[in-house]
Amino acid sequence: MAGGFSGRGGVLDPDGAREYLQDWKSRVDRMAVDTAAVSDRLKQLRVTGEDSNGLAEVTIDSTGALVDVRFSERIQRVPPDVVSRAVMGAVRAARQQAADRSREIVLEVMGSESVAARTIVERMDQQLRGPETGDAGYSLGR
Repeated sequence: MAGGFSGRGGVLDPDGAREYLQDWKSRVDRMAVDTAAVSDRLKQLRVTGEDSNGLAEVTIDSTGALVDVRFSERIQRVPPDVVSRAVMGAVRAARQQAADRSREIVLEVMGSESVAARTIVERMDQQLRGPETGDAGYSLGR
């Protein structure tokens, strides 16, 4: 019975079954520890992005939720729609950075070979990067 298998359709012998279950439990325990570590690090993540014209700066958390917004004094000299696009541009920039940083955290903790890590990264990318909106580029020259 090499490897703990009997000759009957790949059924584990009792010792092999115990080893298999212990190994499986160890992997599950490790995944739980890794997932908790990723969660803790992501809870602390804050990313700041700025629009390309330096009008707005936003800070978001790992979910993409807005934490802070700051404006340069220059916003007083531009129309409100330009300020609005500046905020949206800063949010997009911050979300891209948050997606990149979140990916780094997940892969650093869980490893790139982990199916769970790849799944988490894919979902975070979808949440943070999302579909692109059409007003990324704008000009102050109005």
